[in-house]
Amino acid sequence: MEISDREAEVLALLGEHLSNAEIAARLVISVRTVESHVSSLLRKLAVPDRRALAHRASEPARADLARPALPTPLTSFVGRVRERADLAGMVGAHRQVTALGPGGVGKTRLALAVVGEVAGGYTDGTWFVDLVPVSDPGMVAAAVAGALGLGEQPGRALDESVVAALADRHALLVLDNCEHVRDGVAPFVERLLAACPRLTVLATSRARLLVPFERVYQVPSLSLASDAVALFTDRAAAAGQPPDPALHDHIASFCERLDGMALAIELAAARWPTLGLNGLTAGLADPLRMLAGGSRADDRHRSVRAALDWSHALLEPADQELLRRVSVFMAPFTVVAAAQVTGSGPGVVADGLARLAERSLLMVTAGADGTGYRVLETIRQYGTELLAETGELVDARTRHLRWCLAEADGLAVVGDDWRAHFDGVADELRAALAWAADRPERRAEAHHLARHLAGLTFTRHLVGESQQRYEQAAALADDPAVAASMLRQAAAVAGCRMRGDDMYRFHRAAAEAARRAGDHAGAATDLATAATNAYRFSVRFVRLLPEAEAIALIDEARELAGDDRCALAAVALAEAGVLADAFGGAADGLATIAVPEAMARARRAVDLAGRTGDPLAESAAFDALIGAQSWSGDTFGAAATARRRIALLASAPDTPAGTHELIDALGIAAEAALGAGDLPATRRWARQLADHPLLAEVGHRATSWLLVADALAGHVGELARISARFLDAWRRAGDRNRAFLGPAVAAVVAVHDLRGDDEARREWRAVQDQLGTSPGYTYGYGAVFDALRMLHFGQAREALERLAPEPGDVWRWVTWIWLHWYVALRAEAAVLAESPDANRRLTEARAVVAGNPVASAIVERADALLHHDEKRLLATADTFDAAGCPYQAARTLKLAGDGGMALAALGL
Repeated sequence: MEISDREAEVLALLGEHLSNAEIAARLVISVRTVESHVSSLLRKLAVPDRRALAHRASEPARADLARPALPTPLTSFVGRVRERADLAGMVGAHRQVTALGPGGVGKTRLALAVVGEVAGGYTDGTWFVDLVPVSDPGMVAAAVAGALGLGEQPGRALDESVVAALADRHALLVLDNCEHVRDGVAPFVERLLAACPRLTVLATSRARLLVPFERVYQVPSLSLASDAVALFTDRAAAAGQPPDPALHDHIASFCERLDGMALAIELAAARWPTLGLNGLTAGLADPLRMLAGGSRADDRHRSVRAALDWSHALLEPADQELLRRVSVFMAPFTVVAAAQVTGSGPGVVADGLARLAERSLLMVTAGADGTGYRVLETIRQYGTELLAETGELVDARTRHLRWCLAEADGLAVVGDDWRAHFDGVADELRAALAWAADRPERRAEAHHLARHLAGLTFTRHLVGESQQRYEQAAALADDPAVAASMLRQAAAVAGCRMRGDDMYRFHRAAAEAARRAGDHAGAATDLATAATNAYRFSVRFVRLLPEAEAIALIDEARELAGDDRCALAAVALAEAGVLADAFGGAADGLATIAVPEAMARARRAVDLAGRTGDPLAESAAFDALIGAQSWSGDTFGAAATARRRIALLASAPDTPAGTHELIDALGIAAEAALGAGDLPATRRWARQLADHPLLAEVGHRATSWLLVADALAGHVGELARISARFLDAWRRAGDRNRAFLGPAVAAVVAVHDLRGDDEARREWRAVQDQLGTSPGYTYGYGAVFDALRMLHFGQAREALERLAPEPGDVWRWVTWIWLHWYVALRAEAAVLAESPDANRRLTEARAVVAGNPVASAIVERADALLHHDEKRLLATADTFDAAGCPYQAARTLKLAGDGGMALAALGL
């Protein structure tokens, strides 16, 4: 099967370890289309999962991508015709099937063979998730999300994103090796099956999941008469010496002693060229190598352990030691990594790993970094048991931990291949942390690794895990001052995730830790920040903070602040935001501000923050000042302060707190520039927001202000392209009642109205209906976009009626952004409707919008129309063009009598 050009592009980006949403944004296609291409690539390249695709994309021979890609499995799948048919039948008949059996029986290979046969019946694809590297049951959802190509959406947990992504999909999800994280798999699968009616889950496990819908398929041993001998013969031939067919019965007898266990047979076959049948039989003759009792009471467990014991005994002591020590690796590893963890030289380790691979005790993997090795899960557990028996486990884990710490240190510098490097060692870091965190003597190293992992996962945009790791680092810190610092970082990450309640909780906890450290000023800053954020970011909170509670926090912070500059600045900001309501009545959604007081308190907060030398504190104070300026009607002052804030953050640290502040600043700057009629600046800030990597998974939120700017400017082609990303992300996210998305949706509806695209208009009006009608729509942005549409179609009287409320009566919905647009369009509607008060409205509007290039040009055009001054009328077209508003320039030409040709050129 040929790989298309688009599939090749997707594959290349998979090699960069991008999520589906990031690939969609890069290629300007929908996430659903990316998913389709990934599913096709999995099938065409015959690889099991996304990680394998990334490896394939990293291979140097890129020219082969355009030619048919042939499967290149390391070993063939032998036999099991009846088992494949039985398991495939169960998968087709039931929603959740668990292929059950002991380690080494061949569950994974059987599951993959069945998936290869049934994949075509699932229209939305099949997805394979290897859970071996997952050491924490709480990370199961993250592993599945990674396989699906989902990044984390701010405001939504990864398990919610997985459920949403699969909710309407006819798909097959394979969860391999579930037993060690069954406590995480079971509730996750139960939720998936309840919410995703067309999803089928095939799990492999050594123990039942015990979830509703589960049907168990007990994976049997290989048929001794045929499959077992065929497997032995195939693997022995691969080792370089095919057995004589005359030995069929003898081989069958030998396989019977191994109970037909696939892994045991493969291990034995790897020894065929050197031992022959007599040597193999003698190797299993010693019953002392059989373990009985406990978890190995089952004969099959004993036979695998016997084969492993036997294979281990045939190794040289140095290779035995190497096998034990590399069993600490959770994922594929390199010779260099093994040398560092085992304490041996690279040359010695390379030779030893090659010998272990020749004996089927290691799997060879190929990647961008060269040859790697992977320990099969059964052998890894065996090696870990040997480490414990020989008393080497703690020492081996310690060396692995220190290697992980060194790897984490090296990842502090972000390079071109950073994502691939991090993804390659992330499971190792997590496993090392899980081990160290439970050992008091390793507490300091565990804290160091948790702190590193918190920063690394944030850089990788795994913000949910980053928050968890910062909180873990705080819990592992011996110094309460360090714990407070980690909790503040956790709060910043929670802000990036749009989790206001977590922000509040972490700042309160940081305040307590700071108290224990004797840092009263730090505690004051945390308490004041907790109160400020509850008003500043109120839309991110589930529990709105009662005013009395916020005031109590400010009072307590004021008492603790002393004369510390940072604490005083934080308290001043809290007073501006909560007491003076500079953020516009965030707690209850109603603006109750006394504008002069809000302005005075905000300016004091800016002054005090400027003395701290902390750009983030100053940025937060600027945010309060922008709010106060906007409520007071100082549109240009708000835009100027927003520009100062962006310039200030250019030197801000690249931390969670800095990122959180920058994302907020970009959105506010876009809004403020829009209010001032600076469309080029609006698009510049909005484009930075749309391209921000932390917002890749929430394309609707990332692109909302860009859509508004493009609609007002008249960039119809850009709007159509960007709106596809918005709609795709909105559907995936399920943000059905997010009122802040209203302006973007109204903007797109208006453009489709102007284009006369009934189908698109119906689609977007359905979105608008789901968002609901808010006062902002009724009196603010909705009135502006409705009036634009009405004036476009010559419905001046209707537009005048839509804009009937006096600006002073609806100020809280138009002052922030829409005041200039509202009054300018109101004046134009009055002129075109031949209203008797048109002159008065023009005069009033001219005073309000003075300095706004687009709104002033609208008013000037209306005045020219009123006085039939064609020269002045045509001059406004040039003004609109210079202001980055081709729509109004084209509309001017239509009003001057060009018949709408300029509008048609824009696609309207």
